[in-house]
Amino acid sequence: MAEQGFQERTEKATQKRREKARERGQVAKSMELNSAVLICLGFLTLYIISPYLAEQAQELMRYTMANAPSLATADPTFYKTFVENLSKFLLIMAPIFVVLSIIAFGINVVQIGFKITPKALEPKWEKLDVLKGLKQKVSLKSLVQLIRDTLKLAVVGFVAYKAIASEFAGFFKLADMTVPQVAGIMGKLALELALKVGAVILVIAVLDYIYQKYEFEKSIRMSRQDLKDENKEAEGSPQNKSRIRQIQTQMSRTRMMQAVPLADVVVTNPTHIAVALKYDPDSSKAPYLLAKGQRKIAEQIKAIALEHNIPIVEDKPLARAIFKMCEVGQSIPTTLYRAVAEVLAYVYRLKGKVVS
Repeated sequence: MAEQGFQERTEKATQKRREKARERGQVAKSMELNSAVLICLGFLTLYIISPYLAEQAQELMRYTMANAPSLATADPTFYKTFVENLSKFLLIMAPIFVVLSIIAFGINVVQIGFKITPKALEPKWEKLDVLKGLKQKVSLKSLVQLIRDTLKLAVVGFVAYKAIASEFAGFFKLADMTVPQVAGIMGKLALELALKVGAVILVIAVLDYIYQKYEFEKSIRMSRQDLKDENKEAEGSPQNKSRIRQIQTQMSRTRMMQAVPLADVVVTNPTHIAVALKYDPDSSKAPYLLAKGQRKIAEQIKAIALEHNIPIVEDKPLARAIFKMCEVGQSIPTTLYRAVAEVLAYVYRLKGKVVS
């Protein structure tokens, strides 16, 4: 009997799920692709700069041989000479090491992008579990990997054999050639062999990357319940959402009350409703609503108006109409222009202003 509550993972992973997997170091990555690109581009780079490497190595060898007597006198054990020559050789090989490092870094960035994930670097003690490790070794996935690696080795070996066998006839002529000629022919053969083997590995690597991508997408799939839980987590509990709405309402109300002292007039119901209006010909074409409220909020608006000597005009129909038809920050509807203009004209006369 199927376990109750079990749901098959059939849904694609969300962006949040992908980010969590990435933080754990779980990404779609093919090590075969890394190897293939390193082999192809690495040998190509080596072939391009090999004349420089050979020239520098020969120069180092000629210097050591030409100065061997004096070097032996100064350093009988040749320890210092060995360290110096080793340092110079590593310096000569530095370009190829730098290029290989850039290639390795680049192919990883191309596959998985660049992001530092400290969680992926944390030690996983469960990997020390011998029993769990043995189970993984004898799993179906391990068997598939073994068959894949065996076929890959067979294909690569066959391609390498065919590449070398095609040059068998020319090997007998090497005995009559000089050392530089032999080195040139062997270098060319090594490059040809590396590129052919690298091309085969690259094809295998691309197929492996497609497979790894498929396995990765399969491993992070989600059930419908997972999607619901994630949405619930993102939105928060009803209590939290209610609390957030309360905070937002309170902040909005505070900003509204802070704007009341800027009003030109407050129109009231007179006890149940209060609306604060502002008209600035330089910034707006029509009067607009600074604040509105009922009961306690209306009382607060009137109290602030009295504190700042803002005229309070009682007009029940106008106060109700503005309260219903206009939101804070909006201009007064055209249908109320005449009534509002009359109120403002009255206020301006009280203040001794000239109505424009």
